[in-house]
Amino acid sequence: MLEVRNLHARIGEKEILKGINLTIRDGEIHAVMGPNGSGKSTLSAVLVGNPIYEVTEGEVLFNGKNLLEMKPEDRAHEGLFLSFQYPVEIPGVSMTNFMKTAINEKRKYLGLPEMKAGEFLKLMREKQKVVELDNKLANRSVNEGFSGGEKKRNEIFQMAMLEPKLSILDETDSGLDVDAMRIVAEGVNKLQTPETSCIVITHYDRLLEMIRPQYVHVLYQGRIVRTGGPELAKEIQEHGYEDIRNEE
Repeated sequence: MLEVRNLHARIGEKEILKGINLTIRDGEIHAVMGPNGSGKSTLSAVLVGNPIYEVTEGEVLFNGKNLLEMKPEDRAHEGLFLSFQYPVEIPGVSMTNFMKTAINEKRKYLGLPEMKAGEFLKLMREKQKVVELDNKLANRSVNEGFSGGEKKRNEIFQMAMLEPKLSILDETDSGLDVDAMRIVAEGVNKLQTPETSCIVITHYDRLLEMIRPQYVHVLYQGRIVRTGGPELAKEIQEHGYEDIRNEE
C-alpha cells in the first residue's frame, strides 16, 4: 500500500527527515514512536502534502502511484487520512455539511454520483454509533466548543465517514482520559479491515495496548533506527529512549 524510500524533508534550511524507509501493506497497523523533535509529525505532514515542508530526496508510492506528485486534496481522495494532534475549530460550518461536501468531492474524484441525502444521513447515523458520537455534537459546527476528547472522537468519526485506505493518527491519544482513549481505540479497531491500514504516532504504549499494531518503529533524529513488534513499545515505556541515544 505505502512504500517510503529514502525520504528526506526540511522546513526552511532545517532538515528534519533524513532518509526514512517504511513499507506498509494492506491490513497492517504500524506504530511510530520517538522523542520530541524526532520527526514523527513531520512524516505525517509530508505524507499528506503540507506545503510548509520541502521534500529534497526520496520517493513515496501509494498503491503504486507517486504520492509526492499529488495535490493534498487528491491524496485524500485517493484514500489518505490524517487525524490531527490538535484538531481545529471551523465556526459556522456544520458537521453535516462538512462531511457531505467531503464525501461528494471524493465521489466526484472517483467518477461516482453524489450521495443521496437519505443515504448520507443513514451513513452518518451508522458511523456515529461506531465512535459513540452524540447526535448533538454531530449537528454543531466542526469542533466548535468541543472538549479535547470530543474533538479526537470527531476525528475518528470523520475517518469512519470517509473510509480511507490508510489512516494516520498523529498523537490522537494526546490529552485524552482513559474513557475517551478507549472510545477512540475501539472506533479505530472497528474500522480496521484486511484492505485498510493505519499508522499510529504516539509517545506511549497505552493506546497501543488497545489498538495493537503488528509493527513498532522508533524514529530518532529523522531516521527509523529500530523496528520490532508490540514488545518494543513496552521496552520504550519502561526504559525510555536512552538506549537509542547511547547507540547514537
